[in-house]
Amino acid sequence: MKYGIFKYDENKKFFNVGDNIQSLAAKQYMPRLDTYINREKLADYQGEKMKIIMNGWFTHNYNNWVPSDDIEPLFVSFHVNNTAAPGMLNEKGIAYLKKHEPIGCRDQFTADTLKAKGIDAYFSGCLTLTLDTYKVDDSLRGEDIYIVDPLYSYPTWEKVTYDWRRFLRSIQNGNLFKLGNKKKHMANFISEDLLKNAIYVNQEPPANTFTDEQKFAMAEELLHKYAKAKLVITSRIHCALPCLAMGTPVIFVNGFDSFVDSCRFDGILELFNRIDINTKTGEFTANFPLEGKISKDTVVKNLGKHHALAEPMKEKCRAFINSNS
Repeated sequence: MKYGIFKYDENKKFFNVGDNIQSLAAKQYMPRLDTYINREKLADYQGEKMKIIMNGWFTHNYNNWVPSDDIEPLFVSFHVNNTAAPGMLNEKGIAYLKKHEPIGCRDQFTADTLKAKGIDAYFSGCLTLTLDTYKVDDSLRGEDIYIVDPLYSYPTWEKVTYDWRRFLRSIQNGNLFKLGNKKKHMANFISEDLLKNAIYVNQEPPANTFTDEQKFAMAEELLHKYAKAKLVITSRIHCALPCLAMGTPVIFVNGFDSFVDSCRFDGILELFNRIDINTKTGEFTANFPLEGKISKDTVVKNLGKHHALAEPMKEKCRAFINSNS
C-alpha cells in the first residue's frame, strides 16, 4: 500500500497556501508519504493501491474527477463547490460517492447537496481542525499579531487587472471604483496602531515560482508562526481553522457576498469569534465582546466548539490508515 496527499494546480498568477495546509492535515495521519498526487488528475492515477484522504475543495476538473480504481479514498472534510456540483454529481459521480459513503463533508452545504442526491453524507468539519500537532505551550507564545488576507474578496488592483476580461467586467460591475473600500472598512474595526504595526501575511503567493516541496515548507512555516501568535485576524478559513486547533486566539473577518464563497462556510462560521461586515457600508457587528476597535490589547478566547468535530475526524482517519483493506 502507498500513501499520498494532494498537490494542486496553480492559476496564472498565484496559488493558495491554504490548499497545502489542508494536505498537511492529511499528512499527519500517514505512516509515510510516498507521493504527491494532483487533485485534478485523480482519474489518471495508475499503479500500486494508494490510500488518500479526500479532504478539501473539489474541483476545477469536474467532468473527470472520479478517482481511478487504484485509489482507496477516505471521504472526510470534503467540499463540493456549488460551481462544480452539477458536473461532479452526474450518474458516475453519484455512484462513486455511494460506493464510499458515508461522505464526511467540510460544510453543511456539501452534506445537504449530497443528501439531495441520495448519498449518505454528514457534516464532519474541516480536517485542519485536527492540526493541534503544531500546538506549542502557551509559554512560547509571543507578542506577534498577524493580519492574514483580511477582506480578500474585496476588489484589488491585482484582481481587476488579472486579465483583460476581468478588467472590463470590473468596469461594468463597478469593482474598479471600489479599490479603496478594503482599507476604509478595515479601519472601522481595527485600530490605527494595530494596522500600522501588525505582521501582514499573504496566503496567495505568486504562481510558477515555487516547487511543491517549497510550497509545503511555506505552509509548515506559517503554521509554526500562527502557533506562537498572540492574535490572528483573518478572512482565510485555512488560517482561522488551524488557529483554533493550535489554541491561537483568532478573529475571523467575514466580508463575503457571493454564494460561491459563502457556501464554503455553512456550519463553519459558528466556530469563530467573528466580525461580520456589510460590504456596501462598512458597518460591522461582532459576536464577541468588543469595546471600540481591535487593538494590540484585545483579548479573545476561542469558543472551543471545534473539539466536537476534530476528535471524531481524528478517529476516522486513524482507523482508515490502520485498516487492512
